[in-house]
Amino acid sequence: MSVYVYSIVATTHPQGLEGLDGVGKPPSTLRTVQSKELSAVVSDAPEELRPKRRDLAAHQAVQERLMADGTVLPLQFGFTTTDDEAVRAVLKERAEEFTERLEALEGCAEYHLKAAQDEDAMLRQILQESDEARSLNDQIKSGTGSPDLPMALGELVAQEVEARQQQLASVVLDALRGFAREESGSQTTGNDFLSVSFLVERDTEKSFLAAEQDLAKELGEDFDLRLLGPLPAYSFV
Repeated sequence: MSVYVYSIVATTHPQGLEGLDGVGKPPSTLRTVQSKELSAVVSDAPEELRPKRRDLAAHQAVQERLMADGTVLPLQFGFTTTDDEAVRAVLKERAEEFTERLEALEGCAEYHLKAAQDEDAMLRQILQESDEARSLNDQIKSGTGSPDLPMALGELVAQEVEARQQQLASVVLDALRGFAREESGSQTTGNDFLSVSFLVERDTEKSFLAAEQDLAKELGEDFDLRLLGPLPAYSFV
């Protein structure tokens, strides 16, 4: 049977897994595979593994339990390999790399931030501040302009939105990156102009959270900042 791998920790980590179940139905039993310096938390992998709510919750519960007691390298949901010996071989081969990463993550947690601006508010701002956009809009409203004007206005607005969102993303990053050890951007979706994870030290966590709240107040009600954390440092493994 193949092996499901949850995370990697130092052998000195408490690895208290009592009361936790692994993925699968019925739930699998958690165990550890060890090398000299590192331990991997694993279980038998179910034949059909899908991101069902129960299995996602089981995976996350392991990360949170381990994170509460020390530094952890959390693997994304769904990582499997052939057997325990394959896990042990990787722990030995990449011991230096994994150990260095554990040291880099020590005393830290991940916070993930998504930011968006209300579309109507952005459009109003563009029409107020761009003479060209306002002129095109007035001509369209008057009905006296060329049939091509709506397309021209749409292209202009799209360019303005992109430029303004890039600027806004820089403003947000500049306000928060000083409180983080590392940052890792990810692809935005929907109306978001920023999706980024910060690796935040416990000692600066309060300052980071306060800075995020101050930024939200400064940007105003037209902006939506959604901050999740503390999380296992998935984005930095």
